[in-house]
Amino acid sequence: MPLPVQDQEWPPPHIRRELRLYAQWGAWYAGDPDHLAQVYGANQVHGVGLDPKGWDRPQPGVTGFMNRVSRWFWGSSTPAGQVRNTKLHVPIAGDISSTSADLLFSEPPTLRVKGPKGQKRLDTIMHEAGIYGALLEAAEIGSAYGGSYLRVGWDKEMYDHPVLSVLPPDAAIPEFRYGALYAVTFWRVLAEDDKCVIRHLERHERGRVYHGLFEGTSDRLGKPIPLTENPETEVYADKVDETGGFDTYYPRGLLVSYVPNMRPHRLIRGTALGRSDYQGVEHLMDALDEVWTSLMRDIRLGKGRIVVPDLFLENHGRGKGASWDPDREIYSGLGMLPPPGTAPNAMLTVSQFAIRVTEHVESGKALVAQILRGAGYSAQSFGEADGSGRQMTATEIHARERKSFSTRGRKTGYWNPGLQWLSEAILSVDHGVFGTKVSAERGEVHWPDGVMPDPEGVARTIELFNRAQALSLESKIRMVHPEWDDHQVRAEMNKLRDELGLNVADPDRLDDVLVPDRDGED
Repeated sequence: MPLPVQDQEWPPPHIRRELRLYAQWGAWYAGDPDHLAQVYGANQVHGVGLDPKGWDRPQPGVTGFMNRVSRWFWGSSTPAGQVRNTKLHVPIAGDISSTSADLLFSEPPTLRVKGPKGQKRLDTIMHEAGIYGALLEAAEIGSAYGGSYLRVGWDKEMYDHPVLSVLPPDAAIPEFRYGALYAVTFWRVLAEDDKCVIRHLERHERGRVYHGLFEGTSDRLGKPIPLTENPETEVYADKVDETGGFDTYYPRGLLVSYVPNMRPHRLIRGTALGRSDYQGVEHLMDALDEVWTSLMRDIRLGKGRIVVPDLFLENHGRGKGASWDPDREIYSGLGMLPPPGTAPNAMLTVSQFAIRVTEHVESGKALVAQILRGAGYSAQSFGEADGSGRQMTATEIHARERKSFSTRGRKTGYWNPGLQWLSEAILSVDHGVFGTKVSAERGEVHWPDGVMPDPEGVARTIELFNRAQALSLESKIRMVHPEWDDHQVRAEMNKLRDELGLNVADPDRLDDVLVPDRDGED
């Protein structure tokens, strides 16, 4: 089905609930205090909820959404008469998303296809197109928004290979069938003013992509206009046919794949969309910001203040006020006597309040632990030390970070279909657009362990296998460098043979040279 040809409400009403969740999660991910205040309504509820949570008393005259947001720390407005907004934000949501992406793709998986030519071309594209970096970006966005879209495309003027783009879900209208993406429409705003909004719509269907430019208002799509009306869409004007679309060179499916972060969605039952890592811990992150704001309030109130009598002030003349220099060391004598039994310095009143650092820090640590547990991660994954001060082995790291690696294991299950699709879509576009002699194949995904093994332990393992004559040279290299592809492994094998002057047809002698025999002799 091509793009709409008649004016309609935009975004469509059936995705309003999802967009509200995306706005909330996006505010936590962005870490902008103004954005959080806008999402939770603090800018619209002036004077409501002076008690930050508002649980101890009802809000007269405030119902519905206004009453809900007033219960949030970020939903309470700045009290009347206070000019400065003293709220602080701890960007723990961004740390969760970046750590989630690192656990998945800091050591990237390996995509393998059967054909050697296809494997070589796929490895070249993966490196030259920066696909591993795009996967990190997609994993971070998916952690925040509950999922992300991978889109394969091409631009022959800039690249000689396909490219991969990452699109957030808050600018997409997906259509699912039995949990799989059937079609999707992306949109973006290209120009906007008080009266007119120009939107670009891009719809992906099986084997086809449609592009359209629409002129409407803030809540209406408006009428379609030629693609040549905007410089960012005129590049598609010569590619589309009379229906507004063109073929994708991938007839088996879409050039877009949706990768959910985690399922099921706890707020929208039955949907194929994933849930955010923040779902269920928003109130804890809100409380964490309240704790640190309270700590900074104690610091502000704990600043030493001195109350002096009027006689200590220096008069600047009529109508110019008076001041007191706290750094002045010598003062002239006072033309008065202090009260009986009162020392002269007793006329100075010093105010110094206690700063409850320990209480606030411990409260913050407890909230952080609950937030990370609710998001599915261990505190050790975020740099929290165990206090022993000793170096841990890979087995101990796995044990301490078991919850993080369990979450990582669940997420890899959702990433496998998307990565398998990626190899086939890339090779299809590469063959159809750039004319390479490769066939499209669905790849196999091989994930690394996620923890860097101990080099000494790996060396001992290889030595034991070699003595038992149960390990080939290729397997040894793969154990030392699990992230290498076939070409890198083969190159390393050739280098080792060349350096040791061995015959390529006699690889068994290489093992005898590299590893000592049972008697410890070379």
